[in-house]
Amino acid sequence: MANLLESIEWNKGLIPLIVQDEKSNEVLMLGFTNKEALCLSIQTGFVHYYSRSKQRIWKKGEQSGHTQEIKEILLDCDKDTLLIRVKQNGVACHSGNPTCFFQSFGKGEDVGKEIKENTQDVGSIYGAVDLLYHTLQERKNADSTSSYTASLFKKGENTIGKKIVEEAAEFAFALKDDKEEDIIYEATDLLYHALVGLAYKNISPDRVRQELLRRFNVSGIAEKNSRPKD
Repeated sequence: MANLLESIEWNKGLIPLIVQDEKSNEVLMLGFTNKEALCLSIQTGFVHYYSRSKQRIWKKGEQSGHTQEIKEILLDCDKDTLLIRVKQNGVACHSGNPTCFFQSFGKGEDVGKEIKENTQDVGSIYGAVDLLYHTLQERKNADSTSSYTASLFKKGENTIGKKIVEEAAEFAFALKDDKEEDIIYEATDLLYHALVGLAYKNISPDRVRQELLRRFNVSGIAEKNSRPKD
């Protein structure tokens, strides 16, 4: 294994990883791996990635159960990209689609025409949150005169923070008024603006999910007391 790892042209310790379904030959997703993650993939028989945003190794399907069982690993001629053929258990994409490549830009003369909006089954609240987070990240480069999200990013953390406080207050008032539709509406507004704040600081909501999982079976009082004091 050592000779294989040393033969790879690592780019800052990483290499792109193309994942292909062993039977249909459909490309399922693209990720990155480092030496440690690749070793884990080879040793366990299941694909492991290195997340650049979370800066950690993760096993595909560690939460969803949608694992990728390795059938073959191929290194390209330049030795700077890996192709892994897998048996996909469940779906590959966090959006609930079988593959991450489901948004068509058209073919031939169709390229350049308006792309038909794709209705996505995100499958879970986390899938919806993750999808929204990535959409918010894309809005950073949008025109602030035509995009509310882009205007928040342009105004900065003070404005974003004030909106979060404002939406939290409106959510609290909705709870007091006890109108279910208003509670849902205000909760959605609050979640959206909280995600804007996370996106502004480039903090993935997966970090929040991990923190929630860490707190399971831990007393709220004990957890708070365990935090480092300023």
